[in-house]
Amino acid sequence: MPTATRPITSLLTSVRSQLRDSREAHAAKASLERELASYHSPADLNDLHAILDRYHDGETAHIRRVLAHQRAASSHRF
Repeated sequence: MPTATRPITSLLTSVRSQLRDSREAHAAKASLERELASYHSPADLNDLHAILDRYHDGETAHIRRVLAHQRAASSHRF
């Protein structure tokens, strides 16, 4: 019987690991979004975009999407 439980144990370990990784990624994303929300003045955003322009689009795409989403959300509030 030990061989029958080994695949299940291995599967459970894998699922737990994937869930942990997913929770960590979600927490990191939420933290980044909160941090980027503090950049709201035009000067702050210009500085941030100047910094982002120094890096490859592939590296900054997520940050740019967050900023665009925040910009769109803030324009709907006014």
